[in-house]
Amino acid sequence: MRKPIIFLLITAMVVISACSQDKPNKTGQTQSKESPVATSTGTTDRIEKTDKMTNFVLVKGGTFKNTKSNYYGLNGTLSNFYMGKYEVTQKEWTEVMGSNPSQFKGDNLPVEMVSWYDVIEYCNNRSIKEGYKPFYNIDKNTKDPNNKSENDDIKWIVTVNAEANGYRLPTEAEWEYAAGGGQMSKSYTYSGSNNPDEVEWYWRNAGEIPLSGDWNWPAIENNHVQTKSIGGKKPNEIGLYDMSGNVREWCWNWYGDLNSDSGSLRVVKGGGWIGDISSSETAFRGKFEANGFGPDQGFRVTRNG
Repeated sequence: MRKPIIFLLITAMVVISACSQDKPNKTGQTQSKESPVATSTGTTDRIEKTDKMTNFVLVKGGTFKNTKSNYYGLNGTLSNFYMGKYEVTQKEWTEVMGSNPSQFKGDNLPVEMVSWYDVIEYCNNRSIKEGYKPFYNIDKNTKDPNNKSENDDIKWIVTVNAEANGYRLPTEAEWEYAAGGGQMSKSYTYSGSNNPDEVEWYWRNAGEIPLSGDWNWPAIENNHVQTKSIGGKKPNEIGLYDMSGNVREWCWNWYGDLNSDSGSLRVVKGGGWIGDISSSETAFRGKFEANGFGPDQGFRVTRNG
C-alpha cells in the first residue's frame, strides 16, 4: 500500500500538516461502555486477558477540566475508556503484523512509518490475536465516497462495531481529554507539564546534544534526532507517557468540524521529534493524509471502558 517517499518531503509534510489551531464547534462522540476483559469460560483465559491490560490506564469519563483544551466549556460528557499507557512499540507491532516498517529500529521504540490504514488493520489483527471482537469493519474493495482526498489512492471504507471490545484508535476528543489529564487535569500546556523537557522528546532534546534557537532541519539532521524508547519522560496526571512528543499519534476522526463524516485528512495529535514545539501542545490539531506515513508518525490504542 506504500509509495516511495523522500525523507525530506516527509519532513516538509510533517511541518506543514501540523498547522491548524481550529477550535471545534461540537463535542466529541461518546463511546459505548464494555467490560475491559472479554467473557471467557476459563479462569486462565480471564487472567491472561486481564494481564494484557496492565499497560492500559482506565480513563474516567466526564467533562473537560483542562482550561486550555479546545473542548473546555462545551457541552457533552465522555464515557470511561481504556488507553494505552505507552505508544505502540515496534515489538508489539511485529508480534501482530509480522514485520517492522520503522525507520529507527528498536523493540521499545514506538513504531512509525505507519499509515492510518495500517493501524486500523493492526487494531483488528491484535483484537483477533488476543480473543477480542474486532472494532472495525474494513471494506478494501470499495472506494469511500466520504474520502475527499486527491492524494489518497486507498480509500477503504472503514466502519465501527460500537459495542465491540477490541482495540481501536481514540477519537480526537478522547485523545485530548486523556492527554490533558482527564478529571485530574492541572491545565498544563503539554501533556503533564508546562515544561516540555519534563514530559516529551522533541527536536531540541531528542538528539546527541541539546539544541536551541529556532527549528532548523539541517541542525536536527546533523544532531541525529530521532524517536526514543517509550516511557522515558514523566507521565501526565493520569499515568500516560509520551502523549506530547516522540511520535505523532493517529486519531479516528476526519480533520475538520468535530465528528465530520467526510474529509480529506485524518487528525493526528501530540507532535513528534521532528515538529516544532507548538505542535506538541495537547490542544494542537494536526492533520495528515490517511495513506501518509513518516518516521515521526505512530499511534496508541484504546478500548471501550
